[in-house]
Amino acid sequence: MSFPVISGQRAHVVAVARSWLGTPYHTGGRVKGAGVDCLTLLAEVYREAGFTEHIAIPYYSYDWHLHRGEERYLEGLLRHAREIDGPPEPGDIVLWRFGRCFSHGAIVVQWPTIIHAYVGRATTLENADAALWLSHIGEGGQGAGKPRPRKFFSVF
Repeated sequence: MSFPVISGQRAHVVAVARSWLGTPYHTGGRVKGAGVDCLTLLAEVYREAGFTEHIAIPYYSYDWHLHRGEERYLEGLLRHAREIDGPPEPGDIVLWRFGRCFSHGAIVVQWPTIIHAYVGRATTLENADAALWLSHIGEGGQGAGKPRPRKFFSVF
């Protein structure tokens, strides 16, 4: 994939996020190359890029979003970023609703290309619009079901 040139702080965030590619998925993990999840990936990338200090994250199980409706992920993110209308720019964040609340996050490389960690997969670069499991809910016959709710955020 080729992308337009990004400069400054946004380029730095994307470069740090790229350095996590291939890190295996591990709920609550925070070690590059050893294990990370989508939440801890965001926390560690923005810490390493100099946008935040270490963020203490309370324990959570891998399936917490299936049993609780509280917007824990969203509320935590809003302490460090602001919601934007979009389209997102490189280094911004996207959250999707999985289960009962917004519970999966990624870093935008160049929308719709993202970097994220997901159960059973290493941290990866992916086209968020082409990944029907990510962009849509259900199977919907010939294609996908209804669009999965998502929100965009920026630390810039």
